[in-house]
Amino acid sequence: MPGTEYSLARGTSTVRSRLAWTLAGFGILALGACLLAPLAGGTSISLRNVFDRAQPYATNIDAQIFFIARLPRVIAAALVGSALALSGVVFQALLRNPLASPDTLGVSAGASLGAMLAITFNADVSIGGLSTVPLASFTGSLGALAIVYGLSVIRRGGTSTMVLLLGGVTLTALLSAVMGFVQFVADFTQTFRNVRWMMGSLDVASYAPIVAALVPMAFACAGFATLPRVLDLISVGAESAAARGVDVARTERVALISASLATGAAVSLAGPVAFIGIIVPHLVRLIVGADHRLVLPASALFGATLLIACDVVARTIMAPLELPVGIVTALVGAPVFLWLLFRRA
Repeated sequence: MPGTEYSLARGTSTVRSRLAWTLAGFGILALGACLLAPLAGGTSISLRNVFDRAQPYATNIDAQIFFIARLPRVIAAALVGSALALSGVVFQALLRNPLASPDTLGVSAGASLGAMLAITFNADVSIGGLSTVPLASFTGSLGALAIVYGLSVIRRGGTSTMVLLLGGVTLTALLSAVMGFVQFVADFTQTFRNVRWMMGSLDVASYAPIVAALVPMAFACAGFATLPRVLDLISVGAESAAARGVDVARTERVALISASLATGAAVSLAGPVAFIGIIVPHLVRLIVGADHRLVLPASALFGATLLIACDVVARTIMAPLELPVGIVTALVGAPVFLWLLFRRA
C-alpha cells in the first residue's frame, strides 16, 4: 500500500539519520581521545617535536615516547574497549539479561587461567616478537567457550541460554578455584606477576601483540556486522524471533562465537578489565535507545573512548608510577553501575 511504503521509507530514513548523528557524535569523542591521549603522561612531550623531520629519530626523545611508549597503549585501549563493549551488548541481548557481561560465560576466566599457567610454569618466551602469555590466554578463552557451549548443546540438542548462563557461572567459579591453586603453588615472583596481570594492564610495549589480537577481533567484527537487526528480535524472545523468520540457532552461534572471540582477544591483550562490558551498553542505550543498529557502533566507539580515558588516568594520577588500568575501570565502573541500578529501580 502507498501509505505503508511511505511509512517504511520514512522509518528507514530516520534510522539512517540517527545512525549518522550517532557515528558522528561518538566518533568525535573517540577520535579526540586517540589524538590527545598520547600527549598525556608523566613526561611532557611536544607534538611538533614528535613529527620534526629535521631531528633524527634516534635522538628524538619525544618521538620515541610517542611511538613506543604511548601510541601502542592508546591503540590497545581502543581495541580492548571496543571489543569488551561490543561483547557486552551481544551477551546482554543473547542471554536476555541486563547483568550479562564478557565475564558471564567463563571466557574471561579461561583466558586468565591460560595466562597464569604460562607465567607460573615459565612458558613466557617470545615467539616472533609475541609472548606466549597472550597466546595461552586466548587458548584458555577458547577452551572455556568450548566447554560451556558443549554443555548447552548436549543438554537440549540446541543452544539453551539458561544452560549457557548457569554453565558459565559454574565454570567461572571452578576456574577461579583452579587459579587460586595455581597461585598457591607458585613462588613469590610468579605470584606477583600473576596478580599484576589479573589487575589488567595496557603496557603492551610493542605493536606485535596488537597485530596478533587484530586477527580474532576481525572475525568477531564480521560476525557482529550480521547481528543488529536479529538482536532486536532475540532480545524480546527466541520464540518471537523464530516466528518472524529468524534462524535463532544460527544467530545464537554467531553471536556467542563472535562475542567470545572478541573477549578472548581483549583479555589476552590487556588482562581482565572490569566493568567496560557491562556499563557501556547501558550508558549507550540511555543516549541512543535500544535499536542495536545504533547501540552496536555507538558502544564500540564509546567503549574505546572510556578505556582510553581510564588509561590516561592510570598513567598520570600517580606519575611516575602507573596504576593497572583495571583498578581505574573498577573504581569508575562500580559507582556508575550502582547509579544505573538505582535509576532503573
